[in-house]
Amino acid sequence: MATSAEGNRTSTDRLTDYRKKRDFTVTPEPAGTHGSAGSVAPTPNGHRFVVQRHRASHLHYDLRLEAAGVLLSWAVPKGPTLDPDAKRLAVHVEDHPLDYFDFEGVIPSGEYGGGDVIVWDWGTWDLAGGDDPIAAVESGDLHFDLHGQKLHGRFALVRRGKPSVREQWLLVHKHDDAAVSGWDPEAHPRSAKSGQTNDELRTATD
Repeated sequence: MATSAEGNRTSTDRLTDYRKKRDFTVTPEPAGTHGSAGSVAPTPNGHRFVVQRHRASHLHYDLRLEAAGVLLSWAVPKGPTLDPDAKRLAVHVEDHPLDYFDFEGVIPSGEYGGGDVIVWDWGTWDLAGGDDPIAAVESGDLHFDLHGQKLHGRFALVRRGKPSVREQWLLVHKHDDAAVSGWDPEAHPRSAKSGQTNDELRTATD
């Protein structure tokens, strides 16, 4: 199997930026010291995905794909959609620990990413072509299939411009059998994990 230099980095190394930005004595977010979420061990190339609806300074959806012992992550301001004619901005952010897969909670105000988070969708994903997702990310062209409770079918993430900090990518859904014209993520506000909305989670936490 082909492997990239990036893929050979340990999951601890890949989480350096994640840990630098957070005070784990304050935030309920996982520090990434206990391996994968729940009792399911990661496969060599990862297979789980999660999308978290995150109301921070601005509402956005965090798309996370398990690979190389971490969750590769993009912030999608308008959220993923099944509409093949909609192009979504996706900002490539720091890798997150596998423990983040099922994280729901309220990040305190004033902390990095302060706001409420729900598991909006989750499931498994497959790389569409090739066998090295890290190499695909490095090349700026990642095609993959999602098998979630809300999201299904073939997606593509394509980087705009050269590699940089907080790169801008485009997230699109392909014209396939799972495509739905006009599909709006905001019409499906409940958590795939708890069934709660962001408001209900915040009220329960308060």
